[in-house]
Amino acid sequence: MDKFTVLNGLVAALDRANVDTDQIIPKEYLKSIKRTGFSDALFAAWRKNPEFMLNQARTKGASILLARKNFGCGSSREHAPWALLDYGFRCVIAPSYGDIFYNNCFKNGMLPVVLTEAEVDKLFYEYASFPGFRLVVDLDQQTVSSANGSLSMRFEIGEFRKFCLLNGLDDIGLTLRHADKIREFETRRKTQFPWYF
Repeated sequence: MDKFTVLNGLVAALDRANVDTDQIIPKEYLKSIKRTGFSDALFAAWRKNPEFMLNQARTKGASILLARKNFGCGSSREHAPWALLDYGFRCVIAPSYGDIFYNNCFKNGMLPVVLTEAEVDKLFYEYASFPGFRLVVDLDQQTVSSANGSLSMRFEIGEFRKFCLLNGLDDIGLTLRHADKIREFETRRKTQFPWYF
């Protein structure tokens, strides 16, 4: 998993509340578990509309998605963060998230930032006012700031999740930090109980 430290990224804004995982990636695209190849499926139904935000030139190359409350609600498909990551998003900023989606983001190296509705409103205003709007998300400092530094907002994150993202550790990576001890245990077990192996 790629480390997440500081992201200076172009913003794309999705001004809709209660975006569920079937809207993020419709069920007909859930045919692979490779974690890649899902970027074309991201918001597939909405992308048929030429006015949809991902079809606008100003969002090409965006790595930060600004969203409304309850983003990622609905069914528990891990493909939702996979599709967002495959498209190029590393961070989502919203007032709240579906619980399972929120947890899946961390397990896949994506940072879901929670800000207040008033703060998110301010970011939507800035996005509408300034084409090419960029934000700097600093995980260590737990801040979201405008690229020119004119505004800054603080977010909360659990220490364990922060540690994992800063070090690029998913569940497997956390386990592999103890690979020497695991090998030592397996060798000892083979000697003690050879009939098991």
